[in-house]
Amino acid sequence: MPKLLHDLVSASADRHPTATAVVMRDRRLTYRQLDDAATRLAHCLRDAGCRDGDRVGLMLPKSPDAVVAMLGVLKARCLYVPIDVQNPAPRAARIVDACRPRVLLAAKPAGTLLENVRAVSEAARAAAVGWLEGDAPAEIAPAFGRDDVDARPATPLDLPGAPQANAHILFTSGSTGLPKGVVIPHAAAVTFVEWATDYFGYQPGDRVSGHAPFHFDLSTFDIYGALSTGAELHLVPPELNLLPAKLAAFIREHELTQWFSVPSVMNFMARMDAVKPNDFPSLTRVLWCGEVLPTPALIHWMERLPHVRFTNLYGPTEATIASSFYTVPSVPADPALPIPIGTPCAGERMFVLDDAGRPAPAGEIGHLFIAGAGLADGYWEDPEKTAAAFVPAADGDGLMYRTGDLAKRGEDGLIHFVGRADTQIKSRGYRIELGEIEAALGAVERLKEYAVVAVDRDAFEGATICCAYAPNEGTELPPAELRTLLAARLPGYMLPTRWAVMDPLPKNANGKIDRRRLQDETFATPAAGRGAA
Repeated sequence: MPKLLHDLVSASADRHPTATAVVMRDRRLTYRQLDDAATRLAHCLRDAGCRDGDRVGLMLPKSPDAVVAMLGVLKARCLYVPIDVQNPAPRAARIVDACRPRVLLAAKPAGTLLENVRAVSEAARAAAVGWLEGDAPAEIAPAFGRDDVDARPATPLDLPGAPQANAHILFTSGSTGLPKGVVIPHAAAVTFVEWATDYFGYQPGDRVSGHAPFHFDLSTFDIYGALSTGAELHLVPPELNLLPAKLAAFIREHELTQWFSVPSVMNFMARMDAVKPNDFPSLTRVLWCGEVLPTPALIHWMERLPHVRFTNLYGPTEATIASSFYTVPSVPADPALPIPIGTPCAGERMFVLDDAGRPAPAGEIGHLFIAGAGLADGYWEDPEKTAAAFVPAADGDGLMYRTGDLAKRGEDGLIHFVGRADTQIKSRGYRIELGEIEAALGAVERLKEYAVVAVDRDAFEGATICCAYAPNEGTELPPAELRTLLAARLPGYMLPTRWAVMDPLPKNANGKIDRRRLQDETFATPAAGRGAA
């Protein structure tokens, strides 16, 4: 019988029934409460028509109830699809249309979003609604509510046949403007969780941060790493995300033993001097993933927290949470040298290949590929994209994922990240396709031409997203107004932060917009570019 994510949590509930499992603000759930609530929800989902392999959309704010929902969906042998409740309705509708959920689980904070999505999405209207908190909008008739869930028995479900192999679908930014659904198998997530909890030495009673939003793959480790080991998962309220002093206070007040975050937040906390000398006495380890952490910021943290172990994790969503790791042995001596992404995690293989697909010699830059136990099960209902990204492994053993990253292997065998080979960037820990932003610009009728580029200025956000555009003849369209129009179609982290109004945009010899000139000239300095903002 394969190991399943929810079975790991149920086993913890059997071992530590009265121990605290999830904490957020003034709410706590014990392991028994968590597991029983998930079982009750699973009964309601099956009663609502869910069958093996069905998708269940989660339109829920970050909360203990959202964790219950994930586990309940898995117990019902379905796949959960987290949908950011801050998404603009058009983007949320595209996700719903793509995954065609049998049920949408929602709560009061997502009421308006759900109404707007149902107005434009047939798939959303066809889905049953499970309402888990507050009053549902008048025009929505839920198939079940919180009282119905609470009334069900917590008896285990008796379902025939083999368990569902896949656990959830995480939608990432897509270059065509359509988000891509990465299908994550139970086995891939379990492999990483078991390796990581062993490597980092998780213990029952550890207090682990839950900082990442639930539609971001790092949260998979936050949740199942903690809950598979009897640790406490302390969910960080989203309103603290950009408040470095309050994040530091959260670590102190909750006496966390682990802080797992994205480099942009750690860099911001360092720049704002939120971490004090010998701060966080309970903390034993700091982990980061999702983008490059500037070495000066790491030095700042390490010098102030000599009692803490620091580990860099690397990996795309398509390889499940992380594929490589590097625990920094001592405070770096040279702030100009980047931190390696290290060596593969257990069960993973990594290849640095030249343009001909041969192993690149040590020190030479090549294309980074990942193979092994962590590979996703491709893209949801997109065999063409799956075949292009998941190709035969260089060593002949299964498939490997084409990351689109450039890397090099040092003489010591450690792998070093160099940069992106395409237009995909990382900003605030999110993977973003610039093409999706351009696709949203294409819906603005008052634009004649436009282009989006990224400039790496080592800013807090990571790569800086820049937009150059020309309005239609005789049309005024200030950057602030265009930003508002885009905000109706894109999440906040995908909105450009620098703008240039110019007519015409620069062209290359082929008559195409010269994005390199925009990067190197228009946005090379903060003041550059006519109409820059």
